[in-house]
Amino acid sequence: MYRFKTISEFHKYSNLPKPEHPLISLIDYSKVSYPLDSGEIKWVQDFYSIGLKKNVSRKFNYGQQKYDFDEGVLSFVAPQQILSIEINQNADASDASGWLLLIHPDFIWNTSLANSIKKYDFFGYAVNEALFLSEKEENIIEDIVKNVQREYKSNIDKFSENIITAQIELLLNYAERYYERQFITRKKSNHKVLEKLEENLNHYFNKENTLFKGIPTVSRVAEDLNLSPNYLSSMLKAVSGQTTQQHIHNKVIEIAKEKLSTTELSISEIAFELGFEHPTSFSKLFKSKTNISPLAFRQSFN
Repeated sequence: MYRFKTISEFHKYSNLPKPEHPLISLIDYSKVSYPLDSGEIKWVQDFYSIGLKKNVSRKFNYGQQKYDFDEGVLSFVAPQQILSIEINQNADASDASGWLLLIHPDFIWNTSLANSIKKYDFFGYAVNEALFLSEKEENIIEDIVKNVQREYKSNIDKFSENIITAQIELLLNYAERYYERQFITRKKSNHKVLEKLEENLNHYFNKENTLFKGIPTVSRVAEDLNLSPNYLSSMLKAVSGQTTQQHIHNKVIEIAKEKLSTTELSISEIAFELGFEHPTSFSKLFKSKTNISPLAFRQSFN
């Protein structure tokens, strides 16, 4: 596995000229030429990558999922994520097009973007959950990245960093808007995911499952749905107004209310059956969600 600590190292590996700026670079993807000594390349990079790729005869793999980039889509990769590419050595790569915007964290250090970039969940999406853009949307995004390139290619002055980071933040805000649109246009398929989530949670909270496995984590729930945790939470928020964690907690409270009102199990026994190691953790969650303790809830039925 390769490790790219700098943008310059990535340029060299991809047979590109040295970057014009050491901390930010816009690459013409048609000029990228990875070594062809093997059918697969894996790497970890220490910088952010935003890419739009079209007609690429390579399969990108991130988060155990694959996506074939036959159409133009926008994807986001954060530092320290593992990315692998399967290369079809017999395919014609001459039609490949698109761009890669590489941003080293040092470039945005000590700016508002250094903190705000962490709020964009799509940097944690899998590649197969990339953003499909309309032609109009694609043009808007490409205008922004060209503005970034024009600025870092010009004479750098005290205004350059602020202008570039503002453009990057604008790009990310547009991406957030377009992802919201994508969730809405895929409403039918997303509701099927919601139904499957409900089915899985019912299975998780089967007595035998929770006794041995505990409360399901967001990562476990997402894995069973073949989605990345960030994408699942974002999609559920758009469809239902609640994150994956909130759905899990809602199911806990739903089953807890049923057990409190229809069985004689103690609070501790109910907590244990729901997967809690400590009854106090169950009671704290129950009260935070219902504004009443489990005992008080039970007594209201007497």
